[in-house]
Amino acid sequence: MHSTIKAHILLTGATGYIGGSALTKLLSHPLSETFRITVLVRAAEKATQFRKMGIQAVVGSNADLDLLTELASKADLVVACADADNLEATKAILSGLKQRFEQTGKKPSLIHTSGTGVLIDDAKGMYASDTIYNDLDTSQLKSIPVTQPHRIVDLTIVEADKEGYVKTYIVLPSTIYGRATGPLVDAGLQNPRSQQIPQLVDAALARGRAGFFGKGANIWPNVHILDLASLYILLIDLIVPHEHGERSQQQSRQGHREDGPPSRPRTPVILDHAYFTHGETGFYFAENGEHTLLAVAQAIGQAMVDAGKATDPEPSPFTEAESQLYFGGVTKFLDSNSRCKADRAKKLGWRPKKTTKDLLSSVKQELKAN
Repeated sequence: MHSTIKAHILLTGATGYIGGSALTKLLSHPLSETFRITVLVRAAEKATQFRKMGIQAVVGSNADLDLLTELASKADLVVACADADNLEATKAILSGLKQRFEQTGKKPSLIHTSGTGVLIDDAKGMYASDTIYNDLDTSQLKSIPVTQPHRIVDLTIVEADKEGYVKTYIVLPSTIYGRATGPLVDAGLQNPRSQQIPQLVDAALARGRAGFFGKGANIWPNVHILDLASLYILLIDLIVPHEHGERSQQQSRQGHREDGPPSRPRTPVILDHAYFTHGETGFYFAENGEHTLLAVAQAIGQAMVDAGKATDPEPSPFTEAESQLYFGGVTKFLDSNSRCKADRAKKLGWRPKKTTKDLLSSVKQELKAN
């Protein structure tokens, strides 16, 4: 039976860890036949593979600003997962969405991927901060300085929403962990690895011992990649128009779970639409627990001993020379505090399943995959 296309979706970062995981969820969505999905990829051969999967693929990158604008002008929704700090690419997408609004009279939407790196301090691993940001506290979010990572891009997006031609939603993942899986990974199209935990594992293997910065006292929140992907789907479900029957069917089939169809009928997820906001209040943290860097280092150390890669499970501080050698001197997303609560998404119906215990266990998988 032919399904009417109800949403033209442009997704950037389709070959990346986050974007590919969101795209995988979209492809298995109960209403996927009503989506026309376009992705932007650098390699022509990958574009060909995407097309074979029924996805419209265009060869290009975030550096092709005119192309970005053109593609965005044809989209009802842009899901931007490529680069949290590319201001020019963001402006190009917004320009295209403004054209879309002028052409149709309907406001398109933008889901932009930022990150809780916007909250970092200069702890250098020496202490844990007491400051915890809440995405329901608009005044607290407004207080974040423009000099913070990702912030100038986030504020540019909020300003576009204020201008009235687009509805914007900013997702801020924390430390993401877990191996990405699915058809895109199987086809060699998607990067299956995160950044922070794999960096620490790689450095530990290279030096023969797990490590941390300062005292390892700094705290970050965390989220599993499948839980994060389910947050994108939750937002997309709220943005894309569905008939009532379609939405009920989808929720009963999917329930916003990341672990496949339920074994028995489930009560549909009840969403509190009062928390589905955009623009200045449309910030959605993604977290389901916290960890200290020391706890992660200790988990890596024990996993190395268990795997016969080390004799001493106790981690030690990275030296300045090691910081340069293994991390290029860029450690601000590993030695800082970045604390937050994902209350908005959870009140909307987001139900992450994985916790900090799973993050600490995931280092074994990273160790084996190295």
